[in-house]
Amino acid sequence: MVENICSYFLKKQNLPGFAVKFKVNGEWKTLTWQEYIQKVEFVAGGLKKKGVNHGTHVAIMSGTRVEWSIADLAILGLGGVSIPIYPSNTTEEMTYILNNSETQFLFLEDGSQLDKWNKISSQCPNIKEVFIFTPHKEKNAATLSDLEKLGKQVVKDSPGLYAKSVSQIKLSDLASIHYTSGTTGVPKGVSLTHTQVTSEVVDVFSELGMISGDLTLTFLPFSHILGHVEYWGSIYLGYSIAFAESIDKIRDNLKEVSPTVLVAVPRIFEKIYNGVVSQAEINPTKKKIFNWACSVGAQVSKYKRSNKTIPLTLFLQYGIAQKLVFSKLHQGLGGKLKFCISGSAPLSQQIAEFFHAAGILILEGYGLTETTAAITLNRPHDYEFGTVGRALPNVQLKIASDGEVLVKSDKVMTEYYKNVEATKEVMQDGWFATGDIGELTDRGFLRLTDRKKDLIKTAGGKYIAPQKLENLLKLNKYISNVLIHGDQKKYVIALLTLNPDEVKRYAQNNNIAYENFAELTKKPEVQSLVRDAVANVNSGLASYETIKTFEILPNDFTVESGELTPSMKVKRKFCDKKYKEIIDSLYA
Repeated sequence: MVENICSYFLKKQNLPGFAVKFKVNGEWKTLTWQEYIQKVEFVAGGLKKKGVNHGTHVAIMSGTRVEWSIADLAILGLGGVSIPIYPSNTTEEMTYILNNSETQFLFLEDGSQLDKWNKISSQCPNIKEVFIFTPHKEKNAATLSDLEKLGKQVVKDSPGLYAKSVSQIKLSDLASIHYTSGTTGVPKGVSLTHTQVTSEVVDVFSELGMISGDLTLTFLPFSHILGHVEYWGSIYLGYSIAFAESIDKIRDNLKEVSPTVLVAVPRIFEKIYNGVVSQAEINPTKKKIFNWACSVGAQVSKYKRSNKTIPLTLFLQYGIAQKLVFSKLHQGLGGKLKFCISGSAPLSQQIAEFFHAAGILILEGYGLTETTAAITLNRPHDYEFGTVGRALPNVQLKIASDGEVLVKSDKVMTEYYKNVEATKEVMQDGWFATGDIGELTDRGFLRLTDRKKDLIKTAGGKYIAPQKLENLLKLNKYISNVLIHGDQKKYVIALLTLNPDEVKRYAQNNNIAYENFAELTKKPEVQSLVRDAVANVNSGLASYETIKTFEILPNDFTVESGELTPSMKVKRKFCDKKYKEIIDSLYA
């Protein structure tokens, strides 16, 4: 029998081990499943007392932390609707989402989010009360602890309140409205019922073969559908989650936690890859050993992918390669990884193959917010690099005449909230138009080209996939982010940002003097370094795809400065507008 996510949660009452792990004042703390469930029940009791009922809309604006999951489960268990909001959203975006979603109660992370709220509170008349995770000097926001205390008495007076409420939830009930982070335009509210949530977590985690004894280190925003599904998966399956302190502390936390599964976006794997390559190139001897190990690992990878026995000599060489080179990578990732999962943006095939050569399998999947995350997935024993895997159960795929991927599934949203026209645009006779261009291989694996709206059509009528060029350039350790431009133009240009650590190291090794990083990016030696990287990429491209000229920007793209979405994808329209003068000058 298919159940709602909170029903699966309540069944974990007697599961051994810890449910969640998180740091408090520098020390790791845990909650058992029993303690976790009790906290959720108490918070739900507090919310019930405040007026949260079946169908009440409650927003959460916070980074990824254990309190986020507790609030979310309390909301869902009462039959409420959870509205995730990125903490990086501007006050304008926050106002739009709160009003469009008809939110009545709001959870905030800390004082900085409370400051945002205080600026717009008069513009959001539907909000009845605000709660805060981290205690703040202001008294106009109750804390999660306050709710827990209030709910403890409610639960005492009404035992079984949470379980009773959970039992009344229908799969057709609205569970969450996820607002697209939006690389273009105003965010749209993706309506997901308990049917979509359950269909996704049951199929994804069954296909992955994960077990209750697994442990993930979570750091993706729960406001992003991939992060939300990672945590919902733990609720369904019973595996444990450790909460990273921050993106900056991931490296330390990986070693402390030793996860068995890592869920991440390609940017994380790109940074790890570039870091490994950089260390290998410190001196000629290390580089030679590294290249030999990669060659041996690549051969082993081919045998593994074809399910053939590895020859004894190669097997022994691989053991040496592991000891000399790859073991450091494994240790850096905690030493216990079974596999990694990559989603949200395309993963470079070269990076996937490198990690596999090192003995670490990255399984790439594909989906959108509108499909409750994954609709295709590479499996641990059924994968093909350069693709996003086969369709999940209860997923039908077909390719439209223009190459667009269409999908029909219980995982597809019911609608864009209060946006009939936008819903009609993407739903075609029961099929959801993903907006992605792709093809199915002979073995049924989906291979993607790019977003349909992002494809560049040059003045000569040739189509170019910008993500392909961007990902190739980002394989270079000196390059951080890239924006390819060329629509309706005679040639392709690139805006690039650099990796400060690597470029500064290069400057130090080559005695290049500079006062600040912006000045360093203009140095002839650095310009030459990037020119060589562009030429290297161009050498493998068709003539119409080649990058004719480029500009190095003084500062990297960030979420805070607006160029990136919270899932680290480039906001093309925003960048085109922000850097219009530079782009125009490259075509002058």
